Amino acid sequence: MGRAIRNGSPLPPPGSPTPTPPRSAAASGPPDPAGQRPHPDPAVLHPDPAGQRSRHARYAPWPYTRLDVAAARAAGHRPHPIRQFVLKTRSRCNLACTYCYVYEMADQGWRDQPPVMTPATAARAAQRIAEHAAAHDLPRVDLVLHGGEPLLTSPAQLAAPVDAVRAAVAGAAPRTRVTATVQTNGTLLTRGRIAALAAAGIRVGVSLDGGLPAHNARRVDHAGRPGFGAAARGLRLLARHPQSYAGVLCVVDLAQDPVETYESLLSFAPPSIGLLLPLANWSDPPPGHHPGRTPYADWLLAVFERWWHDGVRRTRIRLFEEIIALLLGLPTATETLGLTPAATAVIETDGSIEQADSLKSAYEGAAATGMTLDTHSFDELLDHPGLAARQLGRDALAARCRACELVEVCGGGHYPHRYRAGEGFRQPSVYCADLQPLIRHIAAAVQRAAPASTNPPEAELPAHPPAVAS
Repeated sequence: MGRAIRNGSPLPPPGSPTPTPPRSAAASGPPDPAGQRPHPDPAVLHPDPAGQRSRHARYAPWPYTRLDVAAARAAGHRPHPIRQFVLKTRSRCNLACTYCYVYEMADQGWRDQPPVMTPATAARAAQRIAEHAAAHDLPRVDLVLHGGEPLLTSPAQLAAPVDAVRAAVAGAAPRTRVTATVQTNGTLLTRGRIAALAAAGIRVGVSLDGGLPAHNARRVDHAGRPGFGAAARGLRLLARHPQSYAGVLCVVDLAQDPVETYESLLSFAPPSIGLLLPLANWSDPPPGHHPGRTPYADWLLAVFERWWHDGVRRTRIRLFEEIIALLLGLPTATETLGLTPAATAVIETDGSIEQADSLKSAYEGAAATGMTLDTHSFDELLDHPGLAARQLGRDALAARCRACELVEVCGGGHYPHRYRAGEGFRQPSVYCADLQPLIRHIAAAVQRAAPASTNPPEAELPAHPPAVAS
């Protein structure tokens, strides 16, 4: 397997210079009227396939020049079908959150996207999804309506893309069940929209960074006005429809008190909370990142202690439940931890097929594949080096990660967090120092809670982990 991974273009000689992209991909140029963001170089936004490959090779040699997909297949790494399809029904947003990976980080490709996915593109997406579900006899596919802000449409039109997929799948793969969720900033939730989504069987997830205005200071509109009031009103409406309420996603903010953030979110009665580490990497580290410090572990563990010892489970916290499941050797569906193969594809408003959106935090075009609904199937996406690398499990990880006793739980961390400019995605997570104490603390809690005769070996971790270099 090592030969398959090293095959391809030769490694750069030791000490050779590596390119370092700017922290922001925005270049000089006229401002965009919608958001006043400067335009990047048009040549970047209209790459030809050869230029796209060259850019991947320059910024991310792993996997784009160091992974031979054909050799990996011959060595026994089989592709895993796509099971989650993210439909970018809108490419623009009514908010201008200052940390948004779509608009404010390295990739500015949103500027070149049509504002709206047309019915024809949605129909083509439905055909391709149904084709893939039938080819792999999938028991279920999950749709996520995303943006931008997907609720920038009338209630009557919200369900149209989902209806198209369900109709196509019913014809081509009748045994496949289709689930659907919309991820929204919550500011446009109304009774009419919630009713339309509920009638279509589309659950609603909301992004909010805490239950108080101060927690959401970075979530503002294009005029700089706070979005919290409208989002809070939307969430209170949604909470009256628990069958339609998927939960809340919250980006960790070290400037905010962790327990206050958690308890304030509980006022919206979320069935689950997703605590997300800020998208960051070795070339663009997260706020508060310093060798020898673990501020994100400290923040998360304060929430864990309150949640774990609450007496009554008032909500699910996905990050903690995923760690516990992995410690117990149970399967999980997350790509942020563990070694589960990636199984998500993104369909942009223009019908282009991309990798996970979170890669856009790394470099311009990092999620691009050069594939479109008109020219490629999702089976062809499976052999794209970027996706194939994320299905290799342990073999895709840095040597330190492969040797680490926490690898089955951590899985090297979230793929975008491993990026270093000019090297690619084969480093330990930039959050490695935080993930280790987080996992160990939760393992100790699980071990204490379990009867002595049933302690799983996965939870019995040494107190002093081997050092991992930053």
